Amino acid sequence: MLLDLHAHYPMHLLPQERRRTHEQLKRWRRARIRARIVRTLSRFINYQGPGDSPGVTLELMQAGDVGVIFSALYQPFDEIDLDKRYGARPDGGYFQDLIDQLEDVEADIAAQRSAGAAVAIAHSPQELAAALDGGRQVLIHSVEGGFHLGGEEREIAENVHTLAERGVVCITVAHLFWRGVATNSPALPFMSDGLYDLVFRQPKREGLSALGVAAVQAMAEHGILIDITHMSDRAITDTFDLLDERRCDPPIPVIATHMACRLGKLRYNLSDETIARVGKTGGLLGLIACEHYISDGNAKPASFEDSFALLCKHIDHICEVTGSTDHVAFGSDLDGYIKPALPGIEHLGRMRTLQEALTAKYGAEKASKFSSGNALRVLGTAWQRAAPPRAAPPGATAA
Repeated sequence: MLLDLHAHYPMHLLPQERRRTHEQLKRWRRARIRARIVRTLSRFINYQGPGDSPGVTLELMQAGDVGVIFSALYQPFDEIDLDKRYGARPDGGYFQDLIDQLEDVEADIAAQRSAGAAVAIAHSPQELAAALDGGRQVLIHSVEGGFHLGGEEREIAENVHTLAERGVVCITVAHLFWRGVATNSPALPFMSDGLYDLVFRQPKREGLSALGVAAVQAMAEHGILIDITHMSDRAITDTFDLLDERRCDPPIPVIATHMACRLGKLRYNLSDETIARVGKTGGLLGLIACEHYISDGNAKPASFEDSFALLCKHIDHICEVTGSTDHVAFGSDLDGYIKPALPGIEHLGRMRTLQEALTAKYGAEKASKFSSGNALRVLGTAWQRAAPPRAAPPGATAA
């Protein structure tokens, strides 16, 4: 069984109608138009399922022996808010858009279950274990982009608490563009890192802003896993330093849900220093299925065999840098605008072949750890584990 740390199940859903107030109905109509635009664009530049259909569906999960996905909630028209100047602080209304999308996923899965599908949404480690024991496919809510959380520190703390109560497993704090939360690495495959830096400027000396600090602190306090994917090196350092200040024993596991190793020059890919620090926290490094990032520094793959050989380079590198096989995982980012995906791994239905290849190369025990065991271990020990308040520095006295 594969556990995918990052897959865009909500991307192909249309919003459910909300018959509450006039204002909410207007929001629903606007969201529905935006969703139709996203679905239309996705058929050309995103989806790589059969017939250019979505690659993250329950049917493809079953075909590929994918038992669990972190279902990434993401509202692109809030990140690319054309009503605001570039780099503007987030709008507080983005959070309601996020909750609306979460509820759309809940409604869709409820409808699928009513129609006989063996599927569930897990809101806790206990629900996850019960669903897997019952032979169900499992979705777990995750969030991509700290801009969803609000524009004020107190608002962010409250909203992270709400997400924890709604069963969100992790939040990717940074994303594609600077929105006053955390500086990010270039992540537009059609644009070089240098050109990205010229077009989308960010504060040069900033990693986590005050809003980013508030988000990371609240996530630590409420047991939502901190995802450093998309962060700049400076923001990653700030995040680790912030968690080190808490002096938690055991440490809070840090995850990178959809990453690659920096075997070439792309800054999106994680440095050896970052990989080692993730390992020291007991965290996870989820390998992305994007050809652009996995092949950086190597020839582009032309077949599944080429793709698998490249993935093995990253797997072996992670094991070498961390000194362990405990931190390798997979986070495909399928349906998240990574087209072209690695040949032979274009949709979740292809994941059974990947698991068979892992077993043939590494043996059943290691392959099982890479596919799901490492991720299930971290979920069982860290998800919803509230961290203690930050420890006072040595020699400090209480006021």
